[in-house]
Amino acid sequence: MAVPQRRTSKTRRDKRRTHFKLEVPGMVKCGHCGELKLAHRVCKSCGTYKSREIINQ
Repeated sequence: MAVPQRRTSKTRRDKRRTHFKLEVPGMVKCGHCGELKLAHRVCKSCGTYKSREIINQ
């Protein structure tokens, strides 16, 4: 069984973990009401998508 001969330093460990982070989702302004919404999704506040009303309120 493979066993490391030396302890991994904190710096080396942290360099390896630089990619393990959360990313902010792509937020865009709604063209109808101006609220921030997730890209390629229906606006939660006004219910429009691509200038069309999808959800009746």
